Amino acid sequence: MIEIDGSVGEGGGQILRSSVALATITGTPIVITNIRANRKKPGLKRQHLAAINAAAEICDARTSGLELHSTTITFEPHCIRSGEYSFSIGTAGSTSLVLQTVLIPLLLGDGPSTVRLEGGTHNEWAPPFDFLEHCYVPMLVKMGADVAVRLERFGFYPAGCGRMVANIKPVDEWRSLELLDRGQLVNRQVRAISAKLPASVADRELKRIRSKTNWPKAEFVADAD
Repeated sequence: MIEIDGSVGEGGGQILRSSVALATITGTPIVITNIRANRKKPGLKRQHLAAINAAAEICDARTSGLELHSTTITFEPHCIRSGEYSFSIGTAGSTSLVLQTVLIPLLLGDGPSTVRLEGGTHNEWAPPFDFLEHCYVPMLVKMGADVAVRLERFGFYPAGCGRMVANIKPVDEWRSLELLDRGQLVNRQVRAISAKLPASVADRELKRIRSKTNWPKAEFVADAD
């Protein structure tokens, strides 16, 4: 069993998620200590529990220490199982980060998978759904992945209640990725997304940004949930 010190580097949740994902892919049992040691409130939060439990479900892993505020866990994976999965964080925790924990393992599975997640879709300190849709997934597709993500409902702090779906097919052959040039500007857009707020709030945000950029008005969009 490999021991991983969760306080290394930034000492946050990324070393936890990456370690669990890599353990799932390689079938390597691990123990992670000092989880989120460099945060104001160390240990596991609900979104971290959701990510680890999700990974455990797709590979029948044996685990210990999976409880709120725990600073040490063990994770002993078995074979990855493709299939239909639903994961609920129970708070506004990031669905994007939970998906990233299981996405690559499921791309290496033996059949197609569908993952449904409920929680936060647009969070502070986490990639929003738009990043998955327009940046992360397109890069994976360029590398040979067959992935599609769909937002069904926005989820904001503190209520969460957002919902997204990912359809994943196993990779036939990975392709190398070279990003040597910036490329030409294809499109740009500023979106203000509001939930249960007057439309004037989003309009005011857009007006402020427009005053700083001088971009055409058509490139600014207000969405209400």
